[in-house]
Amino acid sequence: MMAMFRSFVSATHLRHHQQQNGAAAAATGESLESQFSCPICLEVYHKPVSIASCAHTFCGECLQPCLQVPSPLCPLCRMPFDPKKVDKSSSVEKQLSNYKAPCRGCNKKVSLVKMRSHISSCTKVQEQMANCPKFVPVVPTSQPIPSNIPNRSTFLCPFCGARNLDQQELLKHCMENHRNDPNRVVCPVCSSMPWGDPSYKSSNFLQHLLHRHKFSYDTFVDYSIDEEASLQAALAMSCKIKC
Repeated sequence: MMAMFRSFVSATHLRHHQQQNGAAAAATGESLESQFSCPICLEVYHKPVSIASCAHTFCGECLQPCLQVPSPLCPLCRMPFDPKKVDKSSSVEKQLSNYKAPCRGCNKKVSLVKMRSHISSCTKVQEQMANCPKFVPVVPTSQPIPSNIPNRSTFLCPFCGARNLDQQELLKHCMENHRNDPNRVVCPVCSSMPWGDPSYKSSNFLQHLLHRHKFSYDTFVDYSIDEEASLQAALAMSCKIKC
């Protein structure tokens, strides 16, 4: 009987130890993925680059818009930096190849350098994304949406007519395909707004995109509502939620 009891205790301790090790390993995997995530896109680094002056690292593609302005600032610490002193981060790339972390969906151990491609094809991750709650504004907007203008979320490229581009995709598309196009074109983002002039052509469309359309401000602003009333309504709504 005593031998059976000792065997049972040993088995219990072993299971407990295995569970602790499993939890620690999962936590290590999660911390690794967050440690090697770009502060801009919040995904595992892709072709990482580092700013020499502050040593902050980003995906090469994520940092590109900052490199197109005359006096760039680090997106993380807001310190000015020399765009010529941004270098490929070989040490981070090497670590991405050496470390593995569990997929947030199927929990399969995946090399960090392959994590993005795995997540894009993981059915569990896609199911999680499909079940995410949809965004709803705290205060309902009363701003009318004109019926005689294009969709304000996606746009046509004014150079080649490529469709279904949001503001960031439009900027990326134009930087990659029309950087040296000298044509003066109408900004599709501005012309889609109620106040936009569909006949005004930008002399430097790429600079216009970089400076004017980094954030879809007009999509979220209700110009007709009183600011004080909006604030009070938001506070009231917040109080109801907490109560």
